[in-house]
Amino acid sequence: MKYLLFSLVLAFTSIDAKIKTVEQLFNVQTVKVKKSSYAKTLKSYGFVKVDSSKVYDVAPRFGGFVEKLYANKLYEKVVRGQALARVYSPEVLKAKDGYVNSLRYAKNKTMIESSRAKLKLLNIPSNEIKSMKKKRTLTTIVSPIHGYIFKKNINNNSAFNAKDVLFEIVNLDNVWVEVNIHQDQLARLSTLDTFILSTPALSQTFVAKSSGVYPHLDLKEESFTLRLEVANPQTLLKPGMYMNVIMSQEKENYLTLPTTAVIRKNGNYYAFVVGEYEGEYEPLEIRVEVLNPSTYIIKSGLSEGDSVVNNALFMMDSDAQINGLY
Repeated sequence: MKYLLFSLVLAFTSIDAKIKTVEQLFNVQTVKVKKSSYAKTLKSYGFVKVDSSKVYDVAPRFGGFVEKLYANKLYEKVVRGQALARVYSPEVLKAKDGYVNSLRYAKNKTMIESSRAKLKLLNIPSNEIKSMKKKRTLTTIVSPIHGYIFKKNINNNSAFNAKDVLFEIVNLDNVWVEVNIHQDQLARLSTLDTFILSTPALSQTFVAKSSGVYPHLDLKEESFTLRLEVANPQTLLKPGMYMNVIMSQEKENYLTLPTTAVIRKNGNYYAFVVGEYEGEYEPLEIRVEVLNPSTYIIKSGLSEGDSVVNNALFMMDSDAQINGLY
């Protein structure tokens, strides 16, 4: 077996250089291949988006006129059942008259239930239908969910037609974060199961879960979009906010070496293994994978406990070439 002997180095140097070389040789440090527990991570960025399943349109099934607008501010917070507007509708008024008359004069329950069903189909609130037994009132349009008014298409005294979207209400208890993933990183996503989010605007972090990658590539960015779902009960996260995203997997054990103990040459990776005698080192080809900026995973070529040089790699590389070791 060929070994790199430091005595050979001395033969090609001047007296002054010999002294410096000897000093270097005495300072050669070694490190052992060891097992390390580590969670692989991937960093990216994203932006908060509205969860499209939490968007509600308020679109009456009848036409009419706005008598009183209660929700008159954009981005106003509303709760489920809150009155948004009081309206007059000839169609609803006719249906109400039919219901009231059936209560007064109908001889069987079928007629009453039929007239009541017409009001339900017009989406008239149940409490409003009950109150009609005492008096007939204008119709109130209420919020179907708690959230924020993102769109408002009516004002006081506005007229509207059936199916017109009067309000768009967005619930922010859960939001999406769309994350930029370069296509070279796509294969790694299947191994990642923990997603931690942070933003410069807030001190706390958020835990998210993946709901998949969108099936199209952004040609300009050469990236895919990963969608994360985030619980947001206090509505701290708002649409459009910038998010830092750290994606990681559960910790695993790896055979590792610091990057300072590995040299790359002609597309291959080498480490200088400590030989049988003092001062002997052998360049050994190994297979590695990047774990983090300062650490390699050893895929093959070395075993746990093997000693390799951790510094002076360029010096050894030059001497190994002189001696034809690789």
